Amino acid sequence: MPTPSNTLLIEGVFEELAEELAQYIDDIQKKQNPDASSVKSEIGPLLEQGKKDDALKKLVTGSAVLNSAPEKEFIAAYNLLVHLVVQSPNLLIFLPKIIPNLCNPISSSPANGPGLSLSILTTIFNILPDDSEARYHVFLAILRVVRSAGLFEILRPQLKNLDTWIRLWDTDDDDQRSLFLQISDAAASVGDDDESYTYLLRALRTIPAAEASSPQAHDLAIRACKAALSHPTHFVFQDLTDCDAVQSLRHSDDPAWYELLELFNSEGLEDYTEWLDSHPDFLSHQKLDPAVLMRKMRLLTLASLAAVETQHERSLPYARIARALSISAEDVEMWVIDVIRAGLVEGKLSQLNQTFLIHRSTYRVFGEKQWIEVQGRLDTWRASLEGVLAVIKQERLKMLSENERDLKEMEGKMNGGMAQGRRGTAAQGRIEFDD
Repeated sequence: MPTPSNTLLIEGVFEELAEELAQYIDDIQKKQNPDASSVKSEIGPLLEQGKKDDALKKLVTGSAVLNSAPEKEFIAAYNLLVHLVVQSPNLLIFLPKIIPNLCNPISSSPANGPGLSLSILTTIFNILPDDSEARYHVFLAILRVVRSAGLFEILRPQLKNLDTWIRLWDTDDDDQRSLFLQISDAAASVGDDDESYTYLLRALRTIPAAEASSPQAHDLAIRACKAALSHPTHFVFQDLTDCDAVQSLRHSDDPAWYELLELFNSEGLEDYTEWLDSHPDFLSHQKLDPAVLMRKMRLLTLASLAAVETQHERSLPYARIARALSISAEDVEMWVIDVIRAGLVEGKLSQLNQTFLIHRSTYRVFGEKQWIEVQGRLDTWRASLEGVLAVIKQERLKMLSENERDLKEMEGKMNGGMAQGRRGTAAQGRIEFDD
């Protein structure tokens, strides 16, 4: 989307421009249907009577044929229509009739049609006041064109302004949810799973607790769970389990979804395999890839194993990793490398000692237990700092004491030297007389 200009410069008075556009619409219609009624003849009497909005209604109704205008004339024709419409006090009545046409295919230019539509839609968006609620509907239309044409990269730079726009438009939860889902779909259309999940989660969070068990909330919660579990590099699930709509799955007709999510949130491979034994057809029915989920669970299990071990010896024998992941000893190093690449653990392999030396590990769930551990580490750190400060203070006092003693010794030496000097001077100044 271009930088907002808030202007659309077209010369001419309303009546002249309206008749010009009407004639253009008539010319296109006659090529498609020679018997079509003339828009220009219909708006002439209305303009003479000063009924501009009635004339605009005729123009807007007939403007659908502009989608078949020659490519080189398309933008100019639509800009003229927009220029006329924005002069009306009933702008919000006419815009909803124009915008759907711009979301439809441009028959005169199948290849460049989406770009032409986006050009007009962004023009409309930019000339509207920043706090106009009409901007919300124009932006939704932009999203539909972006999604259908796979042009998400054009939209991406503008998403940084989204939160500001939402505040200006004063949208409610339902409108925000619709907006976030459209963005999620647009991102998914070009394979950007990260961005798609981000806005899917934002949509889920707009559902209030009172509506967490509604059919829409239920479907959206399952969709979010499926997206998170299927994503090969998404390993944090507490963002989902904290949502009221996801929590409601526990007591719904599909509790298996919540059970599965909880397994990936905090449990290990052994618990997961037991769950699979009791739900043998769940993955296939829900079109979840067993290989993706198994790999993810093994990595999460290894991360949990490393997190526990960092509290003790900070090393894991290969044999223990092999048992926990149900893999052969020869595959241990491959899985350790994978878990490091995933960013879940940092460490170093020791082939000589057949151990994995852990430098850092990621907690899968950060709850009360982890806060207690952090508090303990902070207390230890504070005690260590207090000990260091005490040593520094003691050394400082010792240094000050030594400096004071040295200063006194220096003053004593200087005072003694000065007294001796004065006696010598007096002796040298005496005049001796002979008897």
